[in-house]
Amino acid sequence: MEFKLLPLIVAALSTLFVGFVWYHPKVFGTVWMRESGTNPEDGKGSNMALMFGMSLFYAFLISLILQTLVIHQWGAFGATVDIEADPAIFENYMKAYGSTYRTFQHGMLHGFMTGLFFALPVIGTNALYERRSWRYTLVTGGYWIVACMIMGGIICAWV
Repeated sequence: MEFKLLPLIVAALSTLFVGFVWYHPKVFGTVWMRESGTNPEDGKGSNMALMFGMSLFYAFLISLILQTLVIHQWGAFGATVDIEADPAIFENYMKAYGSTYRTFQHGMLHGFMTGLFFALPVIGTNALYERRSWRYTLVTGGYWIVACMIMGGIICAWV
């Protein structure tokens, strides 16, 4: 299995598009601003290029690890102790199972589980110590669940 950069970049970019919709004032933006204690004026004077650039960089880091969670075949590297000693083991595995469970829907399933069981608890823990409301936790955690689903779908179907 080869490493493909473009799907990971597209998956990372998808988080910006999900965010544009999710945090729109007519969706969850107004609730999030109220619960986080921010307002539209806070963004003025900020370095938006840096903010979006770093957001994209962090999303790319997430996509790197997410591919190992949504694509079962990455586990074949761990299952074959020494690929160089006998490359046929890995080649035979990939011939038999290389395209198994490689759909957008399957990637979304694993992305959902990653968002629900990893991102949401991390956000929830931070929210507890930052004295944030449960609404903040659900809006922010919900965003990451949906973002991980879309990222997982893109990665699983494309890589």
